[in-house]
Amino acid sequence: MGKKGKRDKKGKGAEKTLAKMEKKVSRRAKKEEEDLEALIAEFQSLDAKKTQVIESSCPPPSPRLNCSLCAHPERDELILFGGEYFNGQKTYLYNDLYIYHIRKNSWAKLDIPNPPPRRCAHQAAVVPTAGGQLWIFGGEFASPNGEQFYHYKDLWVLHLATKTWEQIKAPGGPSGRSGHRMVACKRQLIIFGGFHESARDFIYYNDVYAFNLDSFTWSKLAPAGMGPAPRSGCQMTPTPEGNIIIYGGYSKQRIKKDVDKGTLHTDMFLLKAEGTGKEEERWSWSRLSPSGVKPTPRSGFAVAAAPNNRCLLFGGVHDEEEEESIEGDFFNDIYFYDIGKNRWFPAQLKGPKSERRKRRRGRQAEAEAAGGEELQLPPPQGPLEIVKEVVAEDGTVMTIKQVIPGAAADKDRSGSEEEEEEEEEEEGGALGQPVEPCPRSSAMVAVKHGVLYVYGGMFEVGDRQVTLSDLHSIDLHRMDQWKVLLEMDPKTQEWLEESESDEEEDDDVEGAEGGEEEEEESSEEESEDEEGEQQHPAVQPGEAQAQYMARTEQYWLGLARSHMGPEAKDKKVLKVAHAMAKTFYEDPV
Repeated sequence: MGKKGKRDKKGKGAEKTLAKMEKKVSRRAKKEEEDLEALIAEFQSLDAKKTQVIESSCPPPSPRLNCSLCAHPERDELILFGGEYFNGQKTYLYNDLYIYHIRKNSWAKLDIPNPPPRRCAHQAAVVPTAGGQLWIFGGEFASPNGEQFYHYKDLWVLHLATKTWEQIKAPGGPSGRSGHRMVACKRQLIIFGGFHESARDFIYYNDVYAFNLDSFTWSKLAPAGMGPAPRSGCQMTPTPEGNIIIYGGYSKQRIKKDVDKGTLHTDMFLLKAEGTGKEEERWSWSRLSPSGVKPTPRSGFAVAAAPNNRCLLFGGVHDEEEEESIEGDFFNDIYFYDIGKNRWFPAQLKGPKSERRKRRRGRQAEAEAAGGEELQLPPPQGPLEIVKEVVAEDGTVMTIKQVIPGAAADKDRSGSEEEEEEEEEEEGGALGQPVEPCPRSSAMVAVKHGVLYVYGGMFEVGDRQVTLSDLHSIDLHRMDQWKVLLEMDPKTQEWLEESESDEEEDDDVEGAEGGEEEEEESSEEESEDEEGEQQHPAVQPGEAQAQYMARTEQYWLGLARSHMGPEAKDKKVLKVAHAMAKTFYEDPV
């Protein structure tokens, strides 16, 4: 009884502290949000000029982060909404809606009157009701300089059959937040966690809300038991029984003035629904202790439901926080969690069929050569990772990883095998050189017909952020190889140094608006004023290849030296460096 009493007292104390912090953050954020409300209202007035639904074929979406990507519940389509883009000086916010047609491998832009305001770090969930509905809650709007934030607490639904947006105004919902998680579960939308941030303060949440999709009413849940600590960016997965699984996430706390300490959570919880179907549904928290191989600690990972009663985790970043800097280790791996067995395990790519057949034949030949004696087989040779790096105009090095499977056993192949390889080459790239998504965090993922689609994300090199817009897919049943549906060359990524930002302080409204047409108009005006000035300073398309390679010769020498070792002669290192550079620029990723 004594221990339980102390636990209860400690829990109540934490609730009081959280309530005080929430009032403090709310007070300080009120002035910021009032300033931004006027800006948001101006953008909404522009959106109100749209009077009809227009769907048009278009190029792929521009690079962006923290948007939502969902699979259409009835069609072979993916739905992308919102997001943000930062170019080193400005933050651009979006509220555009894109449709990816899976069978055609093509994009369409869908302009619908009265959409939700521009936002990022929101949550979206689809339900199959009335031809399909896309529900969106919360998220944030940032000032162009990234120093002020407005956190939404609004709820919207996109009726996919009629292509109409509708804002649902119901009292009693969660406070404004971003980085939360939301899932559709048994005719309810369940929301957990998230954070609210102002210029000086922040607060993380661990509350749970449910929105009833039949009565359109909010309710705040009060689960029994000890639940997860406050956090954002966690994994939230519904089970077939109507329960909710929470894993991981990130939070930070202030340890002294102007010093914050981040925490990567690796714990796992089950939010169990008790008395399902009764008037008063009760919930309870319990801690899970899964078996198997858990994901390494990370934040910024993406999650999705997978076939065979599993969910998956992709990518993320583990930040090493130093006193004055943060170095990130980015991932591109997949982990599966088996809900029924309560077990984690890493995904293993099997490789193309012809490659697997060669490995089997090689083992059989070795067994026969051993005269039937028991043969101790060496472990299978792992994939060879080739690292290609791009040196931008400012000297920043960006890394791209390419994975090549182990060497084939024999070059003699039958005609049928060659035909199979040609087919596989058409489907997923040249045989023996499958390209996987480069390591990244904050990728957007969706699963349709057992196929995982990974769109965009970001990685960092020093102080530079590279925002991606590529699209990859992998069959989760076969797990043979990644397919590249849309490539992106990071060399084309615009990046403006902070020292240049003073020149563009007057462009705040344009930057926050994030409109593509506005960007095009501004670039046209700049080209009229100064002929020859390029829109993306990191890109030099007209520059001679020899000059570009000469500027980066020291980089290639260093890379060659690291491959060949310190004992290699300088002449050989120079020769290899030139060969590597020539190969890279003639055959870029």
